[in-house]
Parts: sequence; structure tokens; C-alpha cells
Amino acid sequence: MKTLAQVRAMLPPFAGLVGIEIVDATPERIVGELTVREDLCIGSGIMHGGAIMSFADTLGALGTIVNLPEGASTTTIESKTNFIAPAPRGARLIAEATPLHRGRRTMVWQTRIATSEGRLVAVVTQTQLVL
Repeated sequence: MKTLAQVRAMLPPFAGLVGIEIVDATPERIVGELTVREDLCIGSGIMHGGAIMSFADTLGALGTIVNLPEGASTTTIESKTNFIAPAPRGARLIAEATPLHRGRRTMVWQTRIATSEGRLVAVVTQTQLVL
């Protein structure tokens, strides 16, 4: 099993631009946090949907990577997002990705994103192809 430091080292540079922080990583669960900054918001001061999706996609991909056999890689082949509530500028978001399916050819992850107060912001289900 990979350590938290090893998983953090796997983050793509884009995750750093968005501000994603990985706080827990096991084969069964990836947890990340992110603060909603002005540059991640639309004009009305709420987080852009694409930034929310990027947050979830990063966690689901990391979950797959943690479960991959040696020498394999992954790519997202499908993603569906249900936006539940806005994430206002300044909010601290906590996301938890858990596997729905971990197969040899595909893995399916569900990520729940909520504010630190517990208000659900989005639920994302994504399918990762094992390469």
C-alpha cells in the first residue's frame, strides 16, 4: 500500500493550480480538501462547476492509481456530476472518493463534496479505464 506522501507526490501539476490537498489516501478512500478562492469562482462568487468537477476527477483518478497493478496507468472515460448546492467564495470543501467498482479493466468512483459545515455541494460518479 502506498503512503500518504507517495500519493501526494502523484498529484498532477494541475491539482496544485486548483489548490487540492490530499489529507487521507487508502485503496478504499481518498479524501481531499480545497478552499474556494476568487479565481475558482464565477461572477456571483460561487465556485465554477468545472473546478468542482476537477476536484472530484483528481480524487477518483488517485483512488484508481492507488489500486492499479504495477506498470498500469489510468484515464477518465466518463464522469457525471450532480450539483446540489453552491460553494461560496471562502468555503472550505471536503471531498471523499470511494470505489463503487474496482475491476481489471475499469474502476468506478463516487466523490461526495461538501462544505466543512457538512452541506452537500456535489456528487460525482466517474469511470476510470485501466491502461
